[in-house]
Amino acid sequence: MREFTVPPLTSPPQTGGLADPVFDHADADPDRVALGRKTADGEWLDVSSGEFRDQVMGLAKGLLAQGVRFGDRVAIMSRTRYEWTLFDFALWSIGAQSVPMYPTSSAEQVFWMLHDADVSACVVEHEDHAMTIGSVVGRLPMLTRLWQLDAGAVDELTAAGASMDDDVVHRHRKALQPENPATIVYTSGTTGRPKGCVITHANLMAECDTVVALYEEVFHSKRGDEAATLLFLPLAHVFGRMVEVAAIRGRVKLAHQPSLTAAALLPDLQSFRPTFFLAVPYIFEKVFAAARRKAEAEGRLGPFDKAVDVAVRYAEAQEARAFGIGPGPGASLRMQHQFFDKVVYSKVRAAMGGRVRHAFSGGSAMERRLGLFFAGAGVTIFEGYGLTETTAAAVANPPDRTRFGTVGVPLPGTTVYIEDDGEVLLSGDQIFEGYLGDPKATDAVLRDGWLATGDLGTLDDDGYLTITGRKKEILVTSGGKSVSPVVLEERIRAHPLVAQCIVVGNDRPYVAALITLDADAVAHWLAMRGQTELPAQELVREPELEMEIRRAVIAANTLVSQAESIRTFRILAAQFSEEHGLLTPSLKLKRKAIEQAYSVEIEALYQS
Repeated sequence: MREFTVPPLTSPPQTGGLADPVFDHADADPDRVALGRKTADGEWLDVSSGEFRDQVMGLAKGLLAQGVRFGDRVAIMSRTRYEWTLFDFALWSIGAQSVPMYPTSSAEQVFWMLHDADVSACVVEHEDHAMTIGSVVGRLPMLTRLWQLDAGAVDELTAAGASMDDDVVHRHRKALQPENPATIVYTSGTTGRPKGCVITHANLMAECDTVVALYEEVFHSKRGDEAATLLFLPLAHVFGRMVEVAAIRGRVKLAHQPSLTAAALLPDLQSFRPTFFLAVPYIFEKVFAAARRKAEAEGRLGPFDKAVDVAVRYAEAQEARAFGIGPGPGASLRMQHQFFDKVVYSKVRAAMGGRVRHAFSGGSAMERRLGLFFAGAGVTIFEGYGLTETTAAAVANPPDRTRFGTVGVPLPGTTVYIEDDGEVLLSGDQIFEGYLGDPKATDAVLRDGWLATGDLGTLDDDGYLTITGRKKEILVTSGGKSVSPVVLEERIRAHPLVAQCIVVGNDRPYVAALITLDADAVAHWLAMRGQTELPAQELVREPELEMEIRRAVIAANTLVSQAESIRTFRILAAQFSEEHGLLTPSLKLKRKAIEQAYSVEIEALYQS
C-alpha cells in the first residue's frame, strides 16, 4: 500500500487560542481537580480548575505589567515542572509565544535559539541557567528581562500585575486566532544547527483534540474514575508539550516530574498513581529490566521468564482475534495467564502505580516483544510516530486494534503516503507552518501540502506504518550494500546488559558496531555470579560478558542478510551522553559526533 487516510474526528477550530479552556473549565466547574502539585516534603496537593485559572490570570497580568506584549517571544529554560505549564498558559493568555529550551543546552545553543527567535524575555529554573544566559546576554540586545523560578519568579510577576484589571488579559486572549503562532520549538539537532518550528494554536488544538477524542476512553483505569497522568517527558520537546496541552483541554488531572531516570520516576508513579502516561521506550525497558533483575535476585528467574512467555503468547492471541485471524487465548493459556497475573503481572503494574492500564510510547521504536509483554501483563502500550514538525504524533495505534511492532495508522484527519524511495510523507492539520526565518529549509520539507519526513517506512494492507530507517542514516558499504542500522541497533539494545548501540560501516568493507553497557544491569549480572565490580576498562574485556554481548549481536544478525550483518564489535567503557555532545536531549544518537569521538575505536574495528 502506498497511501492511507483516516477521516477526521474533530473540526478545525475557527476562533480562539490554547488558553481558552483554562477559563472555560474554571467557569463551568471551578472545584474540579485539574492538576496535582508536589510539595517540598513529597506530598501531592490538588489544584482546582478555579485555582489554576486564577494563577494563570495573575501571572499573565504580571507579564503584561513587565512589558511582555502580544506576539512577543519568551523563552523557558527548565526541567518539567508545574510552573512551566503555568507560564505556557499565561503567555498564551496574552498572545505571546513561548520558546522552550532544554535545561541541558550549552551556552552556544542557548545563544542561537534566543538570537534566532528574537526572544525579548526569558524564564529560567535556577542560578546555573541564569549564568548560562548571562554568558551570552551581551550578544543579545533584544533580551531585556530574565526571571528565575527558584528565586520566586511567579510571586514576583503576580505581585507586579496585581493592580491590573482582568479585562486587559481577556482582551489580549480574545484577539488570538487559531492561525497565530503559539510556540517556536527547536528541533533536537541530530545533525547541524537546530531549526525553529513555528507551531500555531491551530496545530496544537488539532493534534490534542484528536488525541483526546480518539483515546479518552483509555485515559481511565476503570469506568467512572478520574483520568490522571504524570508528565515526565521534557516540556522542551514537542511530545511533552502535546501531553501538557491535551491534559488541560481534555480535563485530565496533570502532574509533573522533572527526571527521566527510573530511580526518580518510579517512586512518583507509585505515589501519584496515574491512570495512564506517555513515555519513550527507554522507560518501559527500565521497568521490565528492573522486574527481571528483582526476580533473578530472589531466585525466581525461571518462573519470571515463563510469565513473560505466557504474557507474550496471550497478547499475540488477543491481537490475532482483534484482526480476525484467530480465536483468542485458549483455555490453558487463560489459566496460566490468570496464575501469573497474581504472582508477576500485578507487581509490574504496581511498579507503575497500580492504576495504569494503558500507556503511550514515542520518540523511537519499541521492540514488538516488549510491547506484547506489557499488553499481556495488563498495560497496553500504544506506539506512535511523529516529529516536531507534526506537533508530536501523526500516526499511532488505535485503542481497539493495536498491531505491536508498528507505529499504527494515521491519526484521524491525517494521510500517510510512501514515496517510490520509501520516504514517508504526511499531511494533516497538525503539520507546522515552517521553519522560523528559513524559507529554503521550509521549502525542502513542505511540498504541495505534504511534509517530507526524511524517514523510511512501509504501509501494510490495513494501513499500519512501520518505520524502517532514516534516509540520511542509511549506510552504504564499500561493496555498495545499503544497510539500515536501526533494525540491528534496536535488537542489540534489547539485551538486558546493553545500554546503547551504534552501527557503523559507511564506505567500509563490512558492518561493525560500538556497544555501551547498562551499569545497573552489569552490577546485577556480576553479583549473581559472585563477582566483585570491575573497573570499566577491565569490565569491557571480561570474557563471559563479551560472550553475552556476542549472543546479542548474533541474534540481531538473524534479521538481515549476511552482507548486512555485523562482523565485529567493540564494547565501550562509558555510555554516550548528552553532556559530551553525543546524544540529543531526547536521547537520540548524534551519529557523526559519535563517529568523530570514537574514530580511533572505529578504525581499530577495520584493522585486519
